[in-house]
Amino acid sequence: MLLLVLAACAGPGASGERVLVLATTTSTLDSGLLDVLLPAFTADTGWQVRTVAVGSGQALELGRRGEADVLLVHSPAAEEELVAGGATGRRLPVMHNDFVLLGPAADPAGVRGLPAAEALAAVAAAGAVFVSRGDGSGTEARERALWERAGTTPGGRWYRQTGQGMGATLRVAAELGGYTLADRATFLAAPGGLALLGEGDPGLRNDYHVIEMTTAAGERVRPDGAAAFADWITAPAAQERIGAFGVAAFGQPLFVPDAPRPVG
Repeated sequence: MLLLVLAACAGPGASGERVLVLATTTSTLDSGLLDVLLPAFTADTGWQVRTVAVGSGQALELGRRGEADVLLVHSPAAEEELVAGGATGRRLPVMHNDFVLLGPAADPAGVRGLPAAEALAAVAAAGAVFVSRGDGSGTEARERALWERAGTTPGGRWYRQTGQGMGATLRVAAELGGYTLADRATFLAAPGGLALLGEGDPGLRNDYHVIEMTTAAGERVRPDGAAAFADWITAPAAQERIGAFGVAAFGQPLFVPDAPRPVG
């Protein structure tokens, strides 16, 4: 990871090429969305993108330290805290999907169809294995909020933390026959043998925002690149790409576009 960050922060080359650093979540990478969006962004704008895909908490910290130009993240409370610090430009809605509760098809804790907080309480009561990302991501932040709603403090041998991204965490959960919380896009793109046991709870909506960083975060920040990316990803053409992503493969979009359409 250190090598990735160092490479991402190397800045434009001697040729004067326009390069921006995007710090984003593992879900946008693991789902394959970036493979669709970034080549189109470069073709349309001429900006090259160096991507650092980490948990939202780590992505926000890269922005705070001036080591990323623009962020694409899904941890609203932490995003608002960053914006309040005064080193950001615009924070704009981009898209949403939802979180889902996954686990073994046999469902030994009996959580299938339960509201999310009740399901986690049932996992804890049964002492069934639960696998958390444990990486400061937006997914972990939502998981912590659900444990709080459940009135349960997770811990002990049944509660495992991977410290890794969503795709890796799904693989560990499947290997251990455990439960986990995941964003729907990564689950559909890389299910790993887990069954979908809980969905549809209003508390599981998963919102993504783009955040521009400014030179107030660090002198290496490229506000022009950040603005170019934010303008492009919230424009109708990119929003249509987001809305179409996943339909051919899964019969449903993996993300729902949220940027307001321009008036007129």
